[in-house]
Amino acid sequence: MTQTFFVVGLEPFNEALLNTIAPGTFHFRELLSYREAVRPPSTKINFRELLDTASARLKAASEEVSGIIGYFDFPTSSLVPTLAHRHGLPGPTLEAVARCEHKYWARNLQREVIPDLLPRYCSVNPFADHPGAQIDLAFPYWIKPVKAHSSYLGFRIDRPGDLDETIPAIRAGIHTLGSAFNEFLKLVDPPPDIKAVDGLHCIAEEIISDGHQCTLEGYVWNGEVVVYGVVDSIRTGQHRSSFSRYQYPTRLPRRVCDRMADAAKAVVKRMDYDGGGFNAEFYWNAKTDKIWLLEINARISKSHSPIFRLVDGVTNQKVLIDLALGRKPDMPRRQGLYRTAAKFMIRRSGNGVVRRIPGAAELARLHEAYPDAMVRILVQEGQHLSQLPFQDSYTYELAELFLGADSHRELLHRYCHCLSLLPFEIEPQAE
Repeated sequence: MTQTFFVVGLEPFNEALLNTIAPGTFHFRELLSYREAVRPPSTKINFRELLDTASARLKAASEEVSGIIGYFDFPTSSLVPTLAHRHGLPGPTLEAVARCEHKYWARNLQREVIPDLLPRYCSVNPFADHPGAQIDLAFPYWIKPVKAHSSYLGFRIDRPGDLDETIPAIRAGIHTLGSAFNEFLKLVDPPPDIKAVDGLHCIAEEIISDGHQCTLEGYVWNGEVVVYGVVDSIRTGQHRSSFSRYQYPTRLPRRVCDRMADAAKAVVKRMDYDGGGFNAEFYWNAKTDKIWLLEINARISKSHSPIFRLVDGVTNQKVLIDLALGRKPDMPRRQGLYRTAAKFMIRRSGNGVVRRIPGAAELARLHEAYPDAMVRILVQEGQHLSQLPFQDSYTYELAELFLGADSHRELLHRYCHCLSLLPFEIEPQAE
């Protein structure tokens, strides 16, 4: 019997990936569209409206609901467990999700179990008369909203003038996700010190981005925390703030991965998070052998899904299916076509107008050369890069490219070849 899953933010690229999981066994239906839940026409996200719309559609569905899944960041990461809770389906508690999603609350709990792996940090009200007076950190430091993603509104502060320059941008943009996050926080009961630091606040932290960054992908089942893969995160650009590629499997020593896994398990248990997937981002300094925890996210990383399939034989979205069905996930290992794989982010620094993107003939030539490659063009001709939503503070992402190979060297060679097959023309414009 085919089981029906309702997906928040379903779109063709990930629908194709989902349909590779036990073909013919599962049927995936759109619960909220990508445009509704991930890229709304206005930057205003109404969490309550999305929740009510999705609930009404579930009640009106003719099929039995086997599960509700999603693989995008907020608001999807909070909508899915809220909907599961409303409809009596398996999933983590809303309080546990909120503890992970709220970056200041998460730091406070992390400090209880792994204090030596955290930077110094503090909360910041960007709407205060003098936001800098709240920050007792030495320069440089990093500031970002307590709820954001993809480095959106994240800035490196090297001197007092830098903060003065970035505060207007934070004030103008923080409501985009912060107001919706406050709607989610109304569904839980944060402690008093967290209630005072709502979604319209920021967190400032010491810089820890020195060394090798990686992400642990895992899940929790009946209290057992399982890490099933480690993905390297390669950064580039100004302040190394922009992701260049995610590569799997990691090239880090096993002993380092084990230490990170132990830390992630301690944090996830402290969050009382159970019945869901997660990813945990770390840094490792090879010279000092020091590891730092960047953050824990209460979701799988959809950016890793194609590369898990290329290396392990199945997308990590299978974890969501298993958990939604109330069973322990069963992820294969190294049963894919390649020994290594990566998601490459094709970026540009500086604003501009897109005059040309790769056409059908050029994409066909790329797929003829690399049949298993996957490409997502993220811009349109005539589009101003400055109008792209949720970009990091220093670059614009033009496209995503997923590739597999049998060695690290071959992977990079294939990437360079693919770049030559994917021409973009950008007319420079002032910011």
